[in-house]
Amino acid sequence: MEFSVWLAFFAASWAISLSPGAGAVAAMSAGLSHGFRRGYFMTFGLILGILTQVVLVGAGLGALIAASSLGFALVKWAGVGYLVWLGVQQWRAPAKPMVAADDGAVVATRRQLVLRGWGINAVNPKGTVFLLAVVPQFLDLHAALAPQYLVIGCTLAFTDLVVMAGYTALAARVLAALKSESHIKTLNRVFGSLFVAAGALLATFKRAA
Repeated sequence: MEFSVWLAFFAASWAISLSPGAGAVAAMSAGLSHGFRRGYFMTFGLILGILTQVVLVGAGLGALIAASSLGFALVKWAGVGYLVWLGVQQWRAPAKPMVAADDGAVVATRRQLVLRGWGINAVNPKGTVFLLAVVPQFLDLHAALAPQYLVIGCTLAFTDLVVMAGYTALAARVLAALKSESHIKTLNRVFGSLFVAAGALLATFKRAA
């Protein structure tokens, strides 16, 4: 990939990472519930989900999902169900201050956070269709594709590492400032509602003609 082409994609990847979506909600939710050091593991899962999408698109499976009505519907409704389930879990989360998590409270493990983040981005047909629509514009079809997809995956991973760190730290900072369990409960319900809203938006997403 030529440097000028990569630079254009690098700029686009920042816009992709910064745009509000289920990933940003997940990162902030993790920071809210677990603080920055533990909550940031959600980001690693989100990045694995992105890389899964890149591999699917690179292997041609993404095009198959986008073209197949049944395949697209299955992936879409799996994503909707997962986001709604996360929303319900967040809504029902106990209003524990962050310090309580360090005192032996029951919290999600780092592995659970990684798997949760992976599920959010991997089971998302919007990501598949987006990559199918955007990535080909930056590819040289006369050169080897695998190295170009590797560069694209690494670029998206880098921007997400930075952006989601900001979202996670912001939410953790807010949590550290909270003194009342009622405030924490309110924020849990706000983020739970955002997950459900993200699921509802995904439910309206239609396969490109």
